[in-house]
Amino acid sequence: MDRATWLAERRAAVTAAYNAEASEYDEHEYPSDMQRDWIQRLVHRLPADSLVLDAPCGTGKYFPIVAAAGHRVVGVDQSPGMLEQARARNIAIALECTSLRDLTHHQEFDAVLTVDAIENVPPEEWPLVLRNLHRSLHPGGLLYLTVEEVDESTIDAAFASLSRSQLPAVRGEVTEGDVAGYHFYPGR
Repeated sequence: MDRATWLAERRAAVTAAYNAEASEYDEHEYPSDMQRDWIQRLVHRLPADSLVLDAPCGTGKYFPIVAAAGHRVVGVDQSPGMLEQARARNIAIALECTSLRDLTHHQEFDAVLTVDAIENVPPEEWPLVLRNLHRSLHPGGLLYLTVEEVDESTIDAAFASLSRSQLPAVRGEVTEGDVAGYHFYPGR
């Protein structure tokens, strides 16, 4: 199997996994107190009535923080199921079903949030995704982007398994376990 085909299958698996778990996603809280703290710090640095892009927004769990600080939020996600949950919050001024690879915004936002999502992007797409996020910002806008880390032994085991299966993976890619079909962990 060639890498492009394999990555297309992985993207579809990620979307399917998030669609399947969308209605229960917020019930399984992971350590996001730190995320909420950093997002609050970010939104308090913004001018009044700023426009914030949450991409991907998932269920919109950070929308209330943005709105409570007096800002407007636009959510983007490739999962229709997650967007349905985000829509139910009735906070975002707009929601778009698209991927980080396909963002087309140009200098529209005062801030961009990309929380616990970049690991779903394969390494060769990181430059494109980072350009898209940067292009979405007004000059001088703020970007809050997190990069998840896992233990090196997890990465080594995943790479060995993928290599044994003769899949076109690179070191850092994980497709099994609690990864919604695909994660890439670049390490520091």
